[in-house]
Amino acid sequence: MEQTRPRISVVVPVYNVETYVERCLASLAAQTYPSMEIIVIDDSSTDHSGRLCDAWAAHDRRFQVVHLSQNRGLSAARNEGVRRASGTYIAFVDSDDYAEPGLLETLYRVLTETRADVSICGNEGLRLADGPARTYSPQEAARCLARRGPFLWTAWGKLFPTELAKQIPFDRQALCCEDLLFFYQVLKRVRRLTYVPAPLYHYVCRPGSLVNHGVTKKRCRVLTLLEQICEDAAVCFPQAKACFGQVALDTAARLAMQTIENGADMNAQGYLKWFRDHTRRQFSRQALMLCPDYKSAAAQLALWAGIPVFETLAAVYRRMAPISKRGME
Repeated sequence: MEQTRPRISVVVPVYNVETYVERCLASLAAQTYPSMEIIVIDDSSTDHSGRLCDAWAAHDRRFQVVHLSQNRGLSAARNEGVRRASGTYIAFVDSDDYAEPGLLETLYRVLTETRADVSICGNEGLRLADGPARTYSPQEAARCLARRGPFLWTAWGKLFPTELAKQIPFDRQALCCEDLLFFYQVLKRVRRLTYVPAPLYHYVCRPGSLVNHGVTKKRCRVLTLLEQICEDAAVCFPQAKACFGQVALDTAARLAMQTIENGADMNAQGYLKWFRDHTRRQFSRQALMLCPDYKSAAAQLALWAGIPVFETLAAVYRRMAPISKRGME
């Protein structure tokens, strides 16, 4: 019976994470699911990450390591892994994160039991709204994104049909928001997604990662992508348009708050004007009503009203209590 279970391919992009990759690969080697391959794509690391990956492949034939000749970025590394995947299903694991032994076993079980197209597990490391185990339509899943729970648009912590993943390559131009575009395209192609709240994936907030570099033009690329998604959803996904509108409002407000708190790599007022204009283009009552809490809704409304209003609100919030950096990701 065990031998008849379909193979799962796990794609792990690696770049300069020698402090973390050993724990990541060990957690994958410990998976209880019996039929899997682990495809490690070393994106031309300049530290010892590649050697550590090779050591795993040398004594565990489930691992295969591909060394790219030049650094091509996360999307290209994932795409190379997907291209090489031979499994029926595919999962993505970031090399600075790690998994519980039952990650793949559970994701496969709930996917088959519910006859869903995609399965999703809970995580430890991101603060999200709680939710029970259940199956979602794509429109309902979009509402989860708007309410920031119980799951987000990350590629990790999910199990996809490999055939589907091969149809939706990660966009190298999307920069830091490739997961968002990928998951949006997934929602347009599936009928059912199943979520199980078990925190089987451990997300690690790593110093030096993109989300800890403050507000930059690269991070703000997500706003342009969100505007494109909202425009597309109005035609192709009308029931979910307001949900993606809320994601756009929430993202701008969080970036604006980070700009005030942490500074930016260019004039802060220039960023705040960008976020205000974005908010005004995407603002709607329907989108605002989807906001999961009053504090975030007030920030979104204040940014729509103008920069002075938003700065005043931010000052009030700072006096009330420090705003968690983790909550602003």
